Amino acid sequence: MKRKDFIKSIGLLSTLPIASCSTIVSSTNNNLTSAKIIKPHRLKKGDTVGLISPGSYITKAQLQESVENLESIGLKAFYTNTILHKYGYLAGTDKERAEDINRMFADKNIKGIFAARGGYGCSRILPMLDYKMIKQNPKVIIGYSDITALLYGIYSQTGLVTFHGPVGISTFNEYSNKHVKNILFNPHKTYTMKNLPDDENKINVIKSGIAKGKLVGGNLSIVVTMVGTKYDVDLKNKIVFLEDVGEEPYRIDRMLTHLLEATNIKQAAGIALGVFNNCEIKKDDPEFENSLTLQEVFKDRFGKLNIPVISGLSFGHISNKFTLPFGIKAELNTIDKSLTLLENAVI
Repeated sequence: MKRKDFIKSIGLLSTLPIASCSTIVSSTNNNLTSAKIIKPHRLKKGDTVGLISPGSYITKAQLQESVENLESIGLKAFYTNTILHKYGYLAGTDKERAEDINRMFADKNIKGIFAARGGYGCSRILPMLDYKMIKQNPKVIIGYSDITALLYGIYSQTGLVTFHGPVGISTFNEYSNKHVKNILFNPHKTYTMKNLPDDENKINVIKSGIAKGKLVGGNLSIVVTMVGTKYDVDLKNKIVFLEDVGEEPYRIDRMLTHLLEATNIKQAAGIALGVFNNCEIKKDDPEFENSLTLQEVFKDRFGKLNIPVISGLSFGHISNKFTLPFGIKAELNTIDKSLTLLENAVI
């Protein structure tokens, strides 16, 4: 643009009322999540599911582990010859990883899609996904950590309910498998998830209460990177669930502060924080001698909000995992320390 034209355009912009700018932003955000909710078909024992590596690469041993884990819950794994590809720290090129997802959604023989692992790279391929085709072929897609980017992208662009839950190399134990099966295979009209008795001491009620709203969220680091993109979702009246791993308390503070200032999370119905594994103060490091603890950060950032807030629920980079449907109505109850789905997530 020529300098003269640029100055002219700036002058024109300065004549607009300030309210107009916020109206434009609000309208844009609302359009992102106005799609009608689509529920995928439930999984059945014996179904073939696609195994993908949409972020960081996996090893042959991790591939075999993923196949065995899926078989342990009655599923057959199908994968393409690109699943073991490497491109630096990524599982192949962006084009290869995006095409793998598109192929899995388009294939009528594939009944669901599991990510083998997270890592990094999913946000890079969001513009390359065929959302029109995905909307026409709704399927279960599940994962956590960096897979949060896929959950955001697919939900925001199609309305398809996605799932924050185990990846192929997760621990497929009795507790985690129970939630996977009760949500993806044998859905209930209402379904309550609570920590195991041994994990109840991880829970900390920051603001007591009961909240109802649609579940949205995922890995905090990825949720923050979605802000400002067309894949972001509206947090107003939602139950926002967040988790992370390997971040110092000050970094968690920074990301939560960004959400408070850049989104409408203050208008959320409630906030459910999972287990932030390896995010506590490093006591042997003098640099963090005067650091706030992780719980102090949560209380400082969210304690003043007039909504229920709880931390330590059983999801995140841990062995015992909830499966959380992204886009389904739920109730957060800090009194009995539970999260209840108020509708089935699959049909």
